[in-house]
Parts: sequence; C-alpha cells; structure tokens
Amino acid sequence: MQVKQFQSFYHEHFPDNMEILIDSFSIFGGWEWDLDVHQPLEHLIHDLILDNYGHLYNEISNILILEDPKYHRLLSALALGDRRIHSACKRAHISEEKGLQAIDFFRQNGILSIEHSRETPPKKDYPKQRFKREVERHRISHKIRFNTPFLRFWFYFIIPMHQEIERGEFEKVLENFKQHHASFSSFIFEELSLLLLEKTFKVEEIISIGSYWDRQIELDILAKTQKDTIIVGECKWTNTKINKSELGKLYDKCKTIGLKPDIITLFSKRGFSKELLSQRSERLRLFTADDFAVLLEENMSQ
Repeated sequence: MQVKQFQSFYHEHFPDNMEILIDSFSIFGGWEWDLDVHQPLEHLIHDLILDNYGHLYNEISNILILEDPKYHRLLSALALGDRRIHSACKRAHISEEKGLQAIDFFRQNGILSIEHSRETPPKKDYPKQRFKREVERHRISHKIRFNTPFLRFWFYFIIPMHQEIERGEFEKVLENFKQHHASFSSFIFEELSLLLLEKTFKVEEIISIGSYWDRQIELDILAKTQKDTIIVGECKWTNTKINKSELGKLYDKCKTIGLKPDIITLFSKRGFSKELLSQRSERLRLFTADDFAVLLEENMSQ
C-alpha cells in the first residue's frame, strides 16, 4: 500500500479524527467515491456497495479481467485466509501452479504484491538428521497483499456472499461485516503502522521491515535498521486499551524464536493502560491512532 492512497483519501473526504479515517479507508480506500465518512459504515456499505453491486461487479471484473470463477475464489481466499500462497490455493480448490500464474498476473497489473517470508529452514546438525514430523511437513510460504483496500474488502465481504446479495439479503452481509469488522480493519492498521514506523525512524534508516511468520509464531512487525537495531511490534485495532499482558505475550513470542529486540513498539486504536504508559521509554514506544496524523504530511514519499 502506498501512503499517497491514504493521503488522497484524507484530502478527498476530510474525516475529523484518525479512527474514522483509518476505519473508512480500510473499506473504501483506493477507489473513487462520493461519500460522507461520518455516516455509519453499515449505511455507506448498503448505499454505495450493496445497492450498486451489479455495476461494481462488472467494473471490477473488467479491471481484473476475471472470467473464470476460480479466480474470484482465489482472491477471496487471499483476503479471508492467512495470506499464504499455498493455503489460499488449497482454500480456493485451485492447483498451486494455476494459482501462482494468476497471482503473477495480478502482480504485474498492480492488483497484488508479494511479501516474502523471512523464515529460514531448520539447520541440520548432521546430513541424515530427521526433524519432528510437524517440522518436516511445514512449508515456508510467501504472503500476498492487496494493493487497494477496497478490493480487499470486496473479496473479503462481498464476493463470498454474492448469492445473498443477488437475493437482496443485505442484512446477512451487514451482520457478517459487524462480526468481522474489527479483525478486517486491523490488517490495514498494521500496514499503516509499518509506514508510521518508517517515518518515526527517518534518521536511523530502516533497511528491512514487514511482518514475520514461521511455524511457531507471527509478529505484526519485525524491522532492522542500518545500525543493526532490532525492532518488533504488535498492532491492536480494538476498542479496549492495551495492557501489560500484551507486552508479555510479545516478549514470549520473541523468546520462542531466540529473538532479542532492542526496541518494542505497540500500536493501539484506543491507547494503553496506566501501568503500560508508565513504562514508556526509548526502548518501549507506544503509538495511538492520533499519532498516524504524521502520515498525512505532504513530504511523505513512500
């Protein structure tokens, strides 16, 4: 995702706080809309998307050149699942060869981008060493990101319920949105957190940044600077404050893979407990939704 998409969305719709901006951007970002972001999201989804389903379906299908339904299934599997290529192909009931061809096509046309795994295969102490069954069967897999927030929303909430929409059963779609809204928006919050972290460390340049996953754990953020500073982070788009227990869970994840972070970063929609705020330091950096306003500065170039 480009930060210019985020900036453009703000300048087109001028939400009055960052929570509204991030929430509405996660749904409508990257597409042209005439919308009032201060209206309830369910109303906007109903009026702008569900009421115009046929038109949007044709428009998106023409842009993506989607004639085969299995590619709709693949994009929905990527939006709904863990974003790993092999698991998306399995979920979409498509061969990995065909899936990779489709993903490559969508990448070339700017629809998708790839996030390379930074997991390394386990090292053998001797040539014929055998690992445990779960280790042997584990596959290192890259992940896929949608470059446009709205297209991710479309394949997350709309295409999987196209039959209900065609029957006019909009309430089922909106109920599904209510149930999964927070987890859906949290991914965009994570992407924006990566951009904010890069902005924060502009003096000490970050040379690698992204999420991290392997057989045992997942980290929302793992970054390294030119000075070999290791930064890890967790992002929480929930209506409750982050407390000290979340910090403990993050330390446990790092310990599992033998990672010793120099800096911990926590990104929270609704802030932090008093106990956690009292521990804020150069080593523990805490960010709330309001801090994302820095991404709206015009000198951001990503």
